[in-house]
Amino acid sequence: MFKHRHTLPLLAAVALGAALASSQTAHAQQSLSQRVQEEKGMNLPTRGMSMAQVEKRYGAPVRKLSPRGGDSAKHPTINRWEYSDFIVYFENNHVIHSVLNTPAGNNRNPGSVN
Repeated sequence: MFKHRHTLPLLAAVALGAALASSQTAHAQQSLSQRVQEEKGMNLPTRGMSMAQVEKRYGAPVRKLSPRGGDSAKHPTINRWEYSDFIVYFENNHVIHSVLNTPAGNNRNPGSVN
């Protein structure tokens, strides 16, 4: 009986940890869903636009981040342009994705991973 005295607090701690993890996961999924809906409603550069088209329509970016990749055909050059509210990702010269600058998306300081 002495062996089982510590089992109950341990089980309670595990159950509490599981509940907290589940709650955080649900919050993260809700935040992501909200972010996707917000992006759909915004006028962001769309896939396939050229760099010239993006700059003509949205103006000059706040910052052009250092390119990544480009070391082989399997790793094309990826350029990132930072605007005040969003970041545009280019493969070579064309948009592949645009995302909002949000704390939830960890995009507030993309230059820190430059």
